[in-house]
Amino acid sequence: MTSGWQRALPDMPTPPAARAWARITPPRRYEAQWRRLVEAALEQDLGPDALADTGLDPVAAARDWKPATVALYTKVARYGGIELAQPRTPEPDPLTLDLRELTRIRSDAPEHLRTVAWCSLALGWPGTVGQFRNLRRDQVHATSRRLLISTEDGEWSVPGALTAWHAWEAVRNRFPSLAASPWVLPALRRGPGVNSRVGGQLSTQALQVTFAKHAVRTATAMQVTAPPGRREEVEALAAVYLTLSYDSYRRLALAAGTSPVAPRGAVRAKRSVSRAARLAGG
Repeated sequence: MTSGWQRALPDMPTPPAARAWARITPPRRYEAQWRRLVEAALEQDLGPDALADTGLDPVAAARDWKPATVALYTKVARYGGIELAQPRTPEPDPLTLDLRELTRIRSDAPEHLRTVAWCSLALGWPGTVGQFRNLRRDQVHATSRRLLISTEDGEWSVPGALTAWHAWEAVRNRFPSLAASPWVLPALRRGPGVNSRVGGQLSTQALQVTFAKHAVRTATAMQVTAPPGRREEVEALAAVYLTLSYDSYRRLALAAGTSPVAPRGAVRAKRSVSRAARLAGG
């Protein structure tokens, strides 16, 4: 049975790195992150004692981890009992970003239209991935000017998303499984799960992957179609899209002034607004 980590006594030999890590119980609810941290440490032949001495710098350099990733795995290591100094979670970069390209309809493919509708809704209703996963069609109502979203937490008016919403509704109504689905963002194909089906509820991971794919495809399309006079500007924007996650998209929407619909990310968005104001003021 494994136990918590304790630093070896002075002048006492430490066990091999793999054996030392195997003696530690992974922190609850962070088992997957702990496993990746151990794998990264073992690549550098670092056991728990060595990692406590060196910190995450050797591992971060070898893996090319960004500051936010270092902050995450430092926290995970501390949860497992490894004595590491906790760095401050870095502010997101960039502070602001033009997100409109991700709401532009570029084809009539169902996957594309589904994600464009999601991005368009999120600019006015920046829900978390979990909130969008659970959002039902009967909670979204279209008027002549805007969409109205009604949940147990309240009601919101979302302007600027009608075109994307109607395009997505039109294409899904052509397929019986999608037309009958109660979800705003249903599955378009069967996944590996036993209960997975077309029209079923997507997992959080599937939604995150879907958004990342959409951001990369949007970046590629922008690069191909950029006019000569705007090529440098478009290339810079596309470079950010290539690594954009939905969490960052949502934080940027909040930082642009959209009212929060969940507490997660709201504080960091406010800090981004304050920081941008300070930088603008010199």
